[in-house]
Amino acid sequence: MRKYAGTWPARLWAVEGSNGAGRPLAQRLLEDGERVVDVPAKLAARVRLFDTGHNRKTDAHDAHAVAVVAVRTKNLRVLQLDGELKALRMLTNRREALTRRRVQTVDRLQALLAELLPGQAKRDITTGQAKAMLASVRPRDIAGKTRRHIAAEELAELVAVRAKIKKATAELKAIVIARGSHLMDLHGVGPVVAARVLADVGDVTRFADRNRFASWTGPAPLDASSGEQNPHRLSRAGNRRMNHMIHIAAISQIRLETDVRAYYRRKRAEGKNPLEALRCLKRRISDAIYRQLLDDAYSDARQPPR
Repeated sequence: MRKYAGTWPARLWAVEGSNGAGRPLAQRLLEDGERVVDVPAKLAARVRLFDTGHNRKTDAHDAHAVAVVAVRTKNLRVLQLDGELKALRMLTNRREALTRRRVQTVDRLQALLAELLPGQAKRDITTGQAKAMLASVRPRDIAGKTRRHIAAEELAELVAVRAKIKKATAELKAIVIARGSHLMDLHGVGPVVAARVLADVGDVTRFADRNRFASWTGPAPLDASSGEQNPHRLSRAGNRRMNHMIHIAAISQIRLETDVRAYYRRKRAEGKNPLEALRCLKRRISDAIYRQLLDDAYSDARQPPR
């Protein structure tokens, strides 16, 4: 692609969905010193809709639609290379993979302990409890010995995975602080949530307002009115990982004696069920995250270059 485009000295690359499927291509082009702009998928879809022809989605039609948007739209977001943000994204993905590995290891360990010690299995087991349970059993048959040996290996793997998770969390916290982010000042937002928000959002100015941001993160409810009834339902669109991070922050805030917990109780007193009240809380958290991201971005813009 670069060899073909090299015949045009003044060139501009347009990538659709540079925060999603197009991210690897956009990052590679930026690393090679190319100028890249982000084309929103909705704009490209509108071009395909109003184009002549059969309107079938093909690679050629997609490329033409993206090019038309890039030529005719003057305020597209110009992408910038951010190695620190890329590292943050990789570390966040790494920690999530370790978390899934820990859950799988705990499940296997609990299954083995349930066979070694029937009736004594624990739902939320710690490594210390698992060690004590293994120390209390001495099977004599070959099947029992093999089962205990495998359980000991699973326990050792669990200890190692938890140490790696702890180290990854510390690295995420250090990068979040180094970027000058104050997301962790919000109740319920720890280093893991803050790192995922920074990694997935990237440039917060690409969202026109808090409503667009809430639509992308998922807490914005959808109108499902019919006749005299005016209900709203949960949106399944948007970034599901961001929605999960906001859900974690909401659950953490409900458990603390804060103004947020009082807000949740007030919504329950108004007649909303737990899910509806939680959805209202998640929208409030989404707005708070958006404001904090904007404040951090404007603060960085006012600071002199290093």
